[in-house]
Amino acid sequence: MSTTTEKLQKVLARAGLGSRREMEAAIADGRVKVNGKVATLGDRIEMRDRVAVDDRPVTLRGAEEVPRRVIMYNKPEGELCTRKDPEGRRTVFDRLPRLKGERWIAIGRLDINTSGLLLFTTDGELANKLMHPSTEVEREYAVRVMGEVKKEQVVAMVEGVMLDDGPARFTDVQEFGGEGINTWFHVVIMEGRNREVRRLWESQGLTVSRLKRVRYGNIFLDKRTKAGEWVELSQDEIDDLSATAGLEARKVPELTPDEKNRWSRDKHKRRPVQAMRKPKGQRGR
Repeated sequence: MSTTTEKLQKVLARAGLGSRREMEAAIADGRVKVNGKVATLGDRIEMRDRVAVDDRPVTLRGAEEVPRRVIMYNKPEGELCTRKDPEGRRTVFDRLPRLKGERWIAIGRLDINTSGLLLFTTDGELANKLMHPSTEVEREYAVRVMGEVKKEQVVAMVEGVMLDDGPARFTDVQEFGGEGINTWFHVVIMEGRNREVRRLWESQGLTVSRLKRVRYGNIFLDKRTKAGEWVELSQDEIDDLSATAGLEARKVPELTPDEKNRWSRDKHKRRPVQAMRKPKGQRGR
């Protein structure tokens, strides 16, 4: 009789402990035990196995048991895409609604100086599929570029250039106008490598002065969220994301009265983004 096994990091991500990459790091650091023994990368487990992270038992769940919630967050510049910062700087997770027994998993990242659309989900499998290069999910950015942009530079970036970590290219570049030495463009990439958009422009001797993600797959940043705000996606939007990831649709669970109250409090207690600005006398330091 055959027994179904799955990769340990996949099961841990599905349990809501973090992304698959975060779980791989936890395993590599020796923080995960299976049936009392320290796990190693590459281990596969069954649902009946006993798993603990940092010596705390983990409740394992099948794929069909995981609630698939997704929220869209409008990230301001200056926030970090990490759960905790040793220097105490604000992170994107500080503003999100609290969950019981689950964690928000970021679908991709944005660097500290990039603003715009970030998606978070409770479903580790959905997050992994949407981030994986093989799924080829489009990411669209609004880019303000300093300097004169020549046609041959745009052609080079569309045809592909060699960066330090391999070849990269935009699948589309559209000019949106601008003033003076600054011109706005919309560009589309199919990967999420570190600072990839900025580095592509830098390869042509051009500097990106503003960068904002405006679309991830079929989800557009719209007027529902101002900078620093989030909104839960609809059933139709999540179904479209699931289809993009090659996963079957799953009904989004309704919030309990307690969750509704908690989410409402979380949404309204956050300080506005303007509160992060320095007093006039300290600006420019």
